[in-house]
Amino acid sequence: MKTLENYRTYIAQPKLLVATDCIVFGFDDGVLKLLVFRRRIDPFKGEWSLIGSFVDAEESVPDAARRVLLEFTGLENIFLEELKVYSDVDRDSGARCISIAQYALIRINDYDREQVELHGAKWFALEDIPQLVLDHNVMIADALDRLRQKTAHRPIGFELLPEKFTIPQLQSLYEAIHQTKLDDRNFRKKLLSFDLLIKLNEKDKSTSKKGAFLYRFDYDKYKRLEESGFNFIL
Repeated sequence: MKTLENYRTYIAQPKLLVATDCIVFGFDDGVLKLLVFRRRIDPFKGEWSLIGSFVDAEESVPDAARRVLLEFTGLENIFLEELKVYSDVDRDSGARCISIAQYALIRINDYDREQVELHGAKWFALEDIPQLVLDHNVMIADALDRLRQKTAHRPIGFELLPEKFTIPQLQSLYEAIHQTKLDDRNFRKKLLSFDLLIKLNEKDKSTSKKGAFLYRFDYDKYKRLEESGFNFIL
């Protein structure tokens, strides 16, 4: 029979480090990109790494992730969601450390370029991601799988686009995320059938003289529909 003395106590427990690593996605000129930086501490100092930090005693994991993102990009109030816990005993040769990874979606033209350069960070296209330290390449693969699952059922892809965008830009984003070519006519028809885009009296003429109409996503309408059980499935 177990007695009270047999149970582990707070004092007797070995101390563990808790970190958060952020997989930061951006979308630029038809290419899905990730933000990584040169690690500043040993082990693996100077090698490519996800941006991240140890979690301070007075903050939650999401707060730590938001702090890291603000420090590296200068952005607040961006899409951020927990990905997975990485707890293999030997995942970090520096110390016994559990990482709770988060993935973030940012509008690539909004971030503070000086902030990014100050921290030695750099955007890489998915196919050009270098070998990263620890299990960070695994985190990226997991985050990409999650992003593909989420964008198939929820309109989080709009978080990667400018506030005003064209339908071809949106299609290009989904093609980049899912690594597949979509039929132009079917994509437009399905997208407009949701009645969640606000057509603007403006055109983007950067790719042709005729130009393409700009749209905005109607977040308020989507929230109302979501509460009634609506699914955004492209």
